[in-house]
Amino acid sequence: MKALIIGAAGFVGRHLIIHLKSLGWEVSATRLPQEEIKEDVPNYELDILNQTSLSSLLDKIQPDYLFHLAAQSSVALSWEKPALTVDVNIKGAVNLLEALRGMQIPPRVLLVGSGEEYGYILPEELPIKEDTLMRPGNIYACTKAAQDLLGQVYARAYKLEIIMVRAFNHTGPGQIDTFAAAHFCKQIAEIEAGLRPPVIKTGNLSSRRDFTDVRDIVKAYALLIQKGKAGEAYNVGSGKAIAMQDVLDMALSFAKTQITVEQDPALMRVSDTPVIQADIARLTRETGWQPEIPLQNTIADMLDDWRKKILYKQ
Repeated sequence: MKALIIGAAGFVGRHLIIHLKSLGWEVSATRLPQEEIKEDVPNYELDILNQTSLSSLLDKIQPDYLFHLAAQSSVALSWEKPALTVDVNIKGAVNLLEALRGMQIPPRVLLVGSGEEYGYILPEELPIKEDTLMRPGNIYACTKAAQDLLGQVYARAYKLEIIMVRAFNHTGPGQIDTFAAAHFCKQIAEIEAGLRPPVIKTGNLSSRRDFTDVRDIVKAYALLIQKGKAGEAYNVGSGKAIAMQDVLDMALSFAKTQITVEQDPALMRVSDTPVIQADIARLTRETGWQPEIPLQNTIADMLDDWRKKILYKQ
């Protein structure tokens, strides 16, 4: 089975490569010129804003499955750079969809979106089903909702095998520190190494999010691209909502020194949804997938990963 991962140099891409190779699939990947893919797979420089290059690569590889991971995926950065977020997440998706439309035998495609697309959720709408009305609460969420809707339109209009994913918060080893759980772990590792005072800076800790280990997430992706229904959207998450305070407490429980916590106004979002929790019944029913790795294990592994990175830098 031949798979292509677009945008594979990021956090999820690395884990997806590892998982697909463990299944015995032939995997190719794309990256930006300044990026590096450390896994042993054929990889190609690709700017998804260049449709000609995108079409040429698809014609060359002729994948059976295509995972679209390329995105500007930081909510915080989307507020700072809205035009960049729109370009990468919407224009890039259109370029891909148009390239697929021009292929004689297009692959099955997984368009990876976000649970952030649902936005402002009413208490009676929890847990969130796929037919819940989208009310995006930030710029990143708006762009991912647009990608999702474009995928549905192209699947219907051109009979393309496109499956939409709305992935809720995923974390684990290798995640960059612009995301809260990774930010907690990095700060703890730096404190332990004596590189900063024993104080963790945080944003809003009352919001509740649906966290899943990235190593479970990529297993869901592989199942969905095989078993998902074209034109359908699927929530991927744990089905549970946990307060950011509890995530921080888990991280602190693994710390090797005493640490205090301070709220930093600079880390507070302009707009934040109080609770995000997935209903994963559709995913489970159609693929049999269930999350397996407890969040405590994920946090412990991520903290150890940051400890190794900081030790290596020293």
